[in-house]
Amino acid sequence: MKVPLTELTDRMNRFRARMDIKQPGWELAAIVGKIPLYYFTGTMQDGLLLIPYDGDAVFWVRQSFERAKIESLLPHIREMKSYRDVAAGMGRLPSTVYLETDQMTIAQLQRLQKYLPFTDVQSVDEQVSAVRAVKSRYELSLMEHAGKIHRHVLEDCIPEMLAEGIDEVGLTCDLYTLMVKEGHQGIIRFGMFNEMLLGQIGFGTSSISPTCVNTPGGIFGMHPSVPLMGCREKKLKKGELVVIDIGCGYKGYQTDKTMSYMFGKPIPDEAIREHYRCVEIQDQLAALLKPGAIPSEIYTTVMAGLEPEFLNNFMGFGKHKVKFLGHGIGLWIDEMPVIAQGFDEPLQEGMVFALEPKKGIMGVGLVGIENTFIVTPHGGRSITGKSKGLVEVY
Repeated sequence: MKVPLTELTDRMNRFRARMDIKQPGWELAAIVGKIPLYYFTGTMQDGLLLIPYDGDAVFWVRQSFERAKIESLLPHIREMKSYRDVAAGMGRLPSTVYLETDQMTIAQLQRLQKYLPFTDVQSVDEQVSAVRAVKSRYELSLMEHAGKIHRHVLEDCIPEMLAEGIDEVGLTCDLYTLMVKEGHQGIIRFGMFNEMLLGQIGFGTSSISPTCVNTPGGIFGMHPSVPLMGCREKKLKKGELVVIDIGCGYKGYQTDKTMSYMFGKPIPDEAIREHYRCVEIQDQLAALLKPGAIPSEIYTTVMAGLEPEFLNNFMGFGKHKVKFLGHGIGLWIDEMPVIAQGFDEPLQEGMVFALEPKKGIMGVGLVGIENTFIVTPHGGRSITGKSKGLVEVY
């Protein structure tokens, strides 16, 4: 189960090469976030990874040093009780240190500076994200495994699980149990400290309820204190749309997929037409996922080709709309880059994107599709199935 040393070495080399280009003159980077730590070390312990420009990277571990030694093949792992031990084990400290400003709290920064008195903090988040964006064969194999679980459950199993009168929470519980039995790791992870079990599961207009999550869909949730899991009072009725937008993880790596189902009888013809227009957009986006393509140009090209009337409630509903068509994915569901304006670095082979053109329909819910695609010279290759969604369950 260990991340191969060749993987760790390649990741570190690519990170240093990127820093040399984007941050010439850098001397020291420090990694503290649990997912970036796992990416570079192969273990998810409480610690501090120091990456110098001209020396060996050292992982200082507070808890658990023993487990880090068992799980990680990184050559240099040292035990610490506090940052005082790090300071005692280091030589000259540069005045500028590159940190994960998206991952480190102010309190943690203050504790670090108490013993490592650097004076200037620069962000390393963009460079770490860029390195993580290009997946190796090892990483792609794990994502493809997750994609197979995802496809099987959502395309083969869900129709038999839908029954009149079941509530959203009940379906979520049944689905979670099945996903874990099939190999799902039991949790999906997002940037900025967020974790959840599956994702968004809703019947009818629950799927376009306003939510704090930056996604085209929505969820009513169990309670204002728990805006997740679904609503116990929302029972499935004939003629309703069922929308399942969930992640699936395997050994840390995740895929993202959305499927919809017409239960009991078809939804209105207009909503069906809008759904299949979203499927066409997904296929158009996938065809453009080739090395050298520019994410912002893909976004502009696709959006410019959409009919003005179709844009109403596209990528959301009402005031709750997002300004992207897809996002990178890997150890986090929401990785860089994004198919949106402002992302101008060319795509590379091995990047992975979740493409999710969707549209809210008044009185119906969220139509559209989402699948996870690998960037190849021939365009995006789906690893979560090829169903067009809107499955009939009569």
